[in-house]
Amino acid sequence: MAQTHLIMIPLSHSMEERQYLTTWKKYIPVIRLHLKRSLTEDQSFKLNITDFESAGDRGKSGYSFNIAIENGKVTNNIGGSAVARDLYEALKADEAIKAILQDKAVKISVGKTFVLSIKTTHLSSYR
Repeated sequence: MAQTHLIMIPLSHSMEERQYLTTWKKYIPVIRLHLKRSLTEDQSFKLNITDFESAGDRGKSGYSFNIAIENGKVTNNIGGSAVARDLYEALKADEAIKAILQDKAVKISVGKTFVLSIKTTHLSSYR
């Protein structure tokens, strides 16, 4: 009789999975406002580092990331950053933000000084 082996495959990084989602959801109203304003000029605002440190310690890797979004879809690799992945998850869950992201190229970044920057350009229909 043949033996069957059960192989457990982890559903990605369970420890890191969605640990920053709740934190980002608190920021969604502010991000939405800055996204709207970014249509006319680049925006940036300071995040509260303790919000993120209490969600998960990034240690030396830090919380810095860049997300490039075109037409609501991420165009760069954010797989290595739980902070970036959870932000994108929170953005996708907000209908008003999803509407703003249509037909636009948006770059969202957080640097070492914990400032979130948003730069938005309209996508040309002649690509």
